[in-house]
Amino acid sequence: MPADPTDPGTGADKATSSAPVAVFDHARLAFGGRVLWDELDLSIGRGEFVAVLGPNGSGKTSFLRCLLGQYALTGGTLQVTDAIGYIPQQHADDADPMAVRGRDLVGFGVDGRRWGLGIRGRRRRRELVDHALAQVDATAFADAPVGVLSGGEQQRLRVAQALTGDPELLLCDEPLASLDPTNQRRVVDLIDARRRSAGTSIVFVTHEINPVLPVVDKVLYLVGGRFRIGTPDEVMTTATLSELYGSDVEVIRVNDRLVVIGGEDAVHHCVDATVEEIAP
Repeated sequence: MPADPTDPGTGADKATSSAPVAVFDHARLAFGGRVLWDELDLSIGRGEFVAVLGPNGSGKTSFLRCLLGQYALTGGTLQVTDAIGYIPQQHADDADPMAVRGRDLVGFGVDGRRWGLGIRGRRRRRELVDHALAQVDATAFADAPVGVLSGGEQQRLRVAQALTGDPELLLCDEPLASLDPTNQRRVVDLIDARRRSAGTSIVFVTHEINPVLPVVDKVLYLVGGRFRIGTPDEVMTTATLSELYGSDVEVIRVNDRLVVIGGEDAVHHCVDATVEEIAP
């Protein structure tokens, strides 16, 4: 029986469980002759925050699709919980954004689950939506058309949508894209608050390491069929990134932020708490 997300004891029960929510064992993913990764061993623990980094085309979104069951590994095994929430990349919704309210967008996360018809089913749906809205502090604009909301407000609604199923594992695909630094921090804080309160594990695909750097436990860095796994201090180093990219890359810390320099004599600076990742 699924956990009740309105039950205050649910989060505490999850937080005390020690079983990992996902385990990759000698995992391989390839499309034809192109290998995205091979011999990948990764265990995602309860309440762990894992950042997935790498240049475009390195397999970050494919990694999420394996966890979602949309892609099958071509080697090795993957064991993963069924209780998964998913925040996709931002895109234009099929529905008219001026006709869809905030609570309607969040409710899409509940639809398809069999709560039954009639008053009882509608009441249960509303409880789940209201609870998710409260978790991301979006109740104030829940009845506003999505089209009049800011990018940050819309992204908070997408986080709420992913929380309606009370996930043990929350997959986030570039949730900071197109957001200003203030809203980036707000979204990270909301997701991290869910992790701390409910023991939810986070897999966070991003090009922007600095907004999540204070909360990341583990980094998976993918580049051209190679990868490294470790803490940010272990992975985000000059030696490690130079080896991964096969060219000189320098990592510098500036006021608790990371700046990556390298690749064809190009210099990429952190701008608005964003680290630009460099392909050679």
